[in-house]
Amino acid sequence: MRAIGIGLVGWGTVGCGVIKVLQDNAGAIEDRLGVPLILRRVADVDLVRPRPVPVPAELLTNNAEDILADPSIDIVVELIGGTGIAKTIIGRALEQGKQVVTANKALLAHAGNELFELADRCGRTIAFEA
Repeated sequence: MRAIGIGLVGWGTVGCGVIKVLQDNAGAIEDRLGVPLILRRVADVDLVRPRPVPVPAELLTNNAEDILADPSIDIVVELIGGTGIAKTIIGRALEQGKQVVTANKALLAHAGNELFELADRCGRTIAFEA
């Protein structure tokens, strides 16, 4: 089995935390899953703001569509918040055959039923942690 590709949408406080967990625990995650989780792309509207967790420039994009269209990305982690753009990104990710992880409580309260039904129709999962 190949590596599992991760695309992260939102490189703020929570996004930095997710990246740090992936970096610091890469070996343990691979041991548990039997395959590595590889951060393939990170999308954010502000790519120049200093962050406590660096990401190689070649992984950065300001266009979430780059993540959605990337066939090497299996899981999209949505961390931008809100109910508009985040809903669109999650819906498109599911339609592109990607699994989704979100920490977006507002979106799940607002459109959870619709998104979970879409995930079911697409044969995909929405996982959440808040």
